[in-house]
Amino acid sequence: MKLARAKLKPLITQDRLIRQHMNILKQLQYESGLFAASRKDVDTGYDKSWLRDNFYECLAFEVLGDFKTVEKTYESILAIFLKHEYKIDYAIANKPQHKHEYIHARYNPQTFDEYWEDWGNKQHDSIGAVLFTIGELECKYKRMILDNDDKIRIVQKLVKYLESIHYWEDEDNGVWEEAEEVHASSVGACVAGLESINRLGCIDVPKELIEYGKKTLTELLPRESKHKFVDLALLSLIYPYNIVNEEQRNKILENIEYLLLKERGVIRYKNDHYYNKNPDGYSEEAEWCFGLSWLAIIYEHLGDKEKAKYFVDKMLATQTAKGIPELYFSHTNKPNDNTPLGWAESLFVVALHDMNEKFINMKPHLVRGTPHTINKFLKLVGRKK
Repeated sequence: MKLARAKLKPLITQDRLIRQHMNILKQLQYESGLFAASRKDVDTGYDKSWLRDNFYECLAFEVLGDFKTVEKTYESILAIFLKHEYKIDYAIANKPQHKHEYIHARYNPQTFDEYWEDWGNKQHDSIGAVLFTIGELECKYKRMILDNDDKIRIVQKLVKYLESIHYWEDEDNGVWEEAEEVHASSVGACVAGLESINRLGCIDVPKELIEYGKKTLTELLPRESKHKFVDLALLSLIYPYNIVNEEQRNKILENIEYLLLKERGVIRYKNDHYYNKNPDGYSEEAEWCFGLSWLAIIYEHLGDKEKAKYFVDKMLATQTAKGIPELYFSHTNKPNDNTPLGWAESLFVVALHDMNEKFINMKPHLVRGTPHTINKFLKLVGRKK
């Protein structure tokens, strides 16, 4: 009597999937060490380097212990600030009154020049993010980042810059580079950055500078801003910054999952116009893929493995043959042109790494693309169709 062969679920190794997405992420890095936000040949403007995107793109390298790559990136970021030190000096001496007087958030990845377009340039969270990582690298990972007087001087000036602009009450364009408001996600990034850099000893951080920011957070949370009740960017206050209490954290998660979670991602906020293809421009907000990884990371850190796996499974279904997109148009299988998005690739890797499972279920029909590109992708991760 013949025994029926059990039909096994298709699996790939977690390590192989991580390697594949790390290879995609590495392709976005320029020789200088800075990363493009997306492909270097994309015509959406995402071939440029954002301070914030570089911060998030480096998180994957941090968790995998590739500090050589992280240090190269931050060497260039500090070089950017040193190149524009005159501008930081002016902002310290004279609180900026116009957008162009603030530290820019986006640079040419080869020349380190600012891009001068008039767009949402006031992004205080990007400065907090840089300070946060330098403190983490030096204190948590014992890496020497501030290894000369020039670097120590410019980082000290970043602290003075946040003091001069009154980051805790100065309206900025926020993570999404849009309307100027006081954003909890921006204030929180600055608080986390100041607390992190304060541990070094070589940088002077006035105690009240941190307290001002905490007071603003207490008044705002769980809101993102006066005009936004809930926003995807609030997840940053839980991971990586970890500066909210349990009650605030739980309320942020509850609001985001109830109001913003969709099938292929998390919308940034209600009535988001960006890549909104509905005729009325309101009711079809784009679904941002990295929101799923973000939630998976948070729940893994909270010890809720069931929810973490749920979000990783949803994230697996967003993959394309080119990598993880920035977003999908609502209720469609169509991603936008910013594929892969470096930020999304990095958070996906962090989520996979933190989940710490040897094998991952991946359904071939959920990888989007032409048959040729799908087979190429599956071959790379060891699952030739």
